[in-house]
Amino acid sequence: MNANQIRASFLLFFEEKGHAVYPSAPMVVKNDPTLMFTNAGMNQFKDVFLDNTSPRHNRVVNSQKCLRVSGKHNDLEEVGHDTYHHTMFEMLGNWSFGDYFKKEAIAWAWELLTEVYGIDKERLYASVFEGSPEDSLEADQEAYELWKAYLPENRILYGSKKDNFWEMGDTGPCGPCSEIHVDLRDDTARSEVDGATLVNADHPLVIEIWNLVFIEFDRKSDGSLKNLPAKHVDTGMGFERLCMVLQGKQSNYETDVFQPYFKELNRITGVQYGKSDEADVAMRVIADHLRAVSFAIADGELPSNNKAGYVIRRILRRAIRYGYTFLGMKEPFVHRLVPVLVTHMGDAFRELKEQEDLIARVIREEEQTFLRTLETGIQKFEQYLASNPDQKILDGAFVFELFDTYGFPVDLTNLMAREKGREADMKGFENRMAEQKSRSRAAATVETEDWTELGPRQEETRFLGYEQLEADVEVVRYRQVTQKGKSMYQVVLDQTPFYAEAGGQVGDKGHLIADGEQFPVINTLKENNLTIHLMPKIPREWPAKVKAVVDPGKRLLTANNHTATHLLHSALKTVLGSHVQQKGSLVDDKRLRFDFSHFGKMTDAEIRAVERLVNDKIRENIPMQEHRDMSMEEAKKMGAAAQFGEKYGEKVRVVAFDEDYSAELCGGTHVDATGQIGLFSIVSEGAIAAGIRRVEAVTGRAAEDHVRSVMDELDAVSNLLKHPKDTVQALEQVLRQNEVMKKELESLQQQQLNHKAAELSGQSEDLDGINFIATRVDMDAKSAKDLAFKLKAMVPDLVLVLGHLAGGKPGITVIISENIVKEKGLHAGNMVRELAALIKGGGGGQPFFATAGGKDPDGLEKAVEESRNMLK
Repeated sequence: MNANQIRASFLLFFEEKGHAVYPSAPMVVKNDPTLMFTNAGMNQFKDVFLDNTSPRHNRVVNSQKCLRVSGKHNDLEEVGHDTYHHTMFEMLGNWSFGDYFKKEAIAWAWELLTEVYGIDKERLYASVFEGSPEDSLEADQEAYELWKAYLPENRILYGSKKDNFWEMGDTGPCGPCSEIHVDLRDDTARSEVDGATLVNADHPLVIEIWNLVFIEFDRKSDGSLKNLPAKHVDTGMGFERLCMVLQGKQSNYETDVFQPYFKELNRITGVQYGKSDEADVAMRVIADHLRAVSFAIADGELPSNNKAGYVIRRILRRAIRYGYTFLGMKEPFVHRLVPVLVTHMGDAFRELKEQEDLIARVIREEEQTFLRTLETGIQKFEQYLASNPDQKILDGAFVFELFDTYGFPVDLTNLMAREKGREADMKGFENRMAEQKSRSRAAATVETEDWTELGPRQEETRFLGYEQLEADVEVVRYRQVTQKGKSMYQVVLDQTPFYAEAGGQVGDKGHLIADGEQFPVINTLKENNLTIHLMPKIPREWPAKVKAVVDPGKRLLTANNHTATHLLHSALKTVLGSHVQQKGSLVDDKRLRFDFSHFGKMTDAEIRAVERLVNDKIRENIPMQEHRDMSMEEAKKMGAAAQFGEKYGEKVRVVAFDEDYSAELCGGTHVDATGQIGLFSIVSEGAIAAGIRRVEAVTGRAAEDHVRSVMDELDAVSNLLKHPKDTVQALEQVLRQNEVMKKELESLQQQQLNHKAAELSGQSEDLDGINFIATRVDMDAKSAKDLAFKLKAMVPDLVLVLGHLAGGKPGITVIISENIVKEKGLHAGNMVRELAALIKGGGGGQPFFATAGGKDPDGLEKAVEESRNMLK
């Protein structure tokens, strides 16, 4: 069976057992503060396990795209070096929400593996939970007895809490699990060593392929366990490992999941997989990381320097670095593998096909940027070696600077150091990394207390904010959270007019009134299906009823900007083309920001056309058409725009302003009619990534202020130019005149430098075969550098020290002829560092040229004099 057939067989098997087939949720998580990426198949069902929502189906099956690169599930550094670790992987899973339990889960797992997939029954092992005295839990004898119907007892193994008790996190749903392992060794090896002794022993050919989790407990913050009201089944089987087993391979990378990438890499690089360990590791890294990055981009997460985007950039750069170091790829190449990915996975994951061009363009631009980073890092490395010729161990602070400031990989620094006969101070580097991580952890640590329950538990908070901004409500639960030493309160109401941050729109602000006293709400967020009101303080005791009041001014302005964003989206499609797709947005009471796919800078004419079209729609005063609880199929039929990477339910809300012009899936707040917006003005347009543009705009009074500001600037320019008839023409004339005068000034300065160079060249002093010149000059650092290089060209065997002063800023420039550097062992960088202390400054540079700046002009004369002593 090929990989696509294996996946299809799994889904069909459980569909025939009454399971609803669900699509994969986005790999990038956008509405869960505890996760950046989906790292397990169960993530999209977390609300069900937490009893925050009811399942749409009691039996579900899917293949979930997952990413494990940080925190507890961090496989990044293992990827490529063994046969089974991956960053991005597929997790095949079947779920029961309060329906079947251990008996059916075990029976169906056995049936699928042995009868459908045909795995040799003699090679299979099962493990069950051995119990935990600390949790007062006995061994899972029920699962043990069920497995006896399929396996002899010597292949049913008891496992520890670490291996056979699954927990979502420090708190939350959990329960015992039963792992299924397969022994892939040849018959000789199996006869020599019992496979039971190798289960969970990290043997590459005795591996876990399926984990059946029986969720029946809830872990509380005090560590205690309580029974859940309903029992669930959550299973996960690694797709790539399953393909290895079924295709008779001994490595995931030998399967048809990865082999096509190696063939294409062979064609691109000329390097064949299987001929070199280092090249093989590089190819495995590249193939794995290509998949992770491509799926993330398809889900709307672009490489960046923040949060999830930073992780994606780090993964991609690791792939580029391995190609650069071990495959000799000095030009962009990873993007050329995207068509291979789309060919083999595009049918199962349509988002890859639909965004193939965008994925390739984003990756290509990232490659170009990082290759320039590598060049910069190599230059910095060479400069460091030249400035420290006798240093055999690279300072850990320098290694960390290369990594942290320039993004230069530390292992590449290590490799280059060894090539030069040196070593990197890895302990010093690791100490600085640990300090940085400690600071980050301290900043991110959130201490959360248990909820205090005041009312009946509910699955979701009813939202009233489409119709009203005030409401009498009840507090159903609250808790205290602490971060960076600052305590806040999270408050949940039975219903609320507050909009929780989602879909690019910020959360509402306002206040709750309890017993006549106002308590500010500084933000509103969504956690699971509950609306969280973030408050700096709360009453000592909550009354039965409180009044929730949204700030009406901020809500109104936010609604203006949100509706303008919809109008803008449609205008961009009209002006630029149907390829435009939303890639992100931010809407608050001050402005709007809209990110979209487009492969070129918008022209001024295009910006004006978009602006004009949006304002035309505002003046038409189009009323909002709202369709709540519309089926996804109906929404698609009416052409409602959806955003890639967003997770939608079976029922959606569609907001339209003239359905033929703008219709989008949206849960945000909007104006009743477009005329309320008043005016729309684009403030900026630019690129944020390859193929992704960003427009920032303002509406209403803010748009008036923006236009007035531009007009005021134009008036100010006109005043400076004495009110010409044509301001632009007059300004162009001034700029031309300025350019002529600038060139004349530069010519004059060059003449003066030439004159000064000629004057100083005759003042050299012979010091043991060195033509030595040391003097003070009144000029800036750039002019001093130009003068130094002129003198170097004029005077052989030169050592020149210039103390220069301009605008009260002292500096020192040192230049030495290359032959003097070699013959006399002199080093301009070392000289300038010592002299800089006399002007209370610092500096450095190369052996033949170096500069320094300082704060004390009075020290220049002494520095010039001291330089002579350095040559004695």
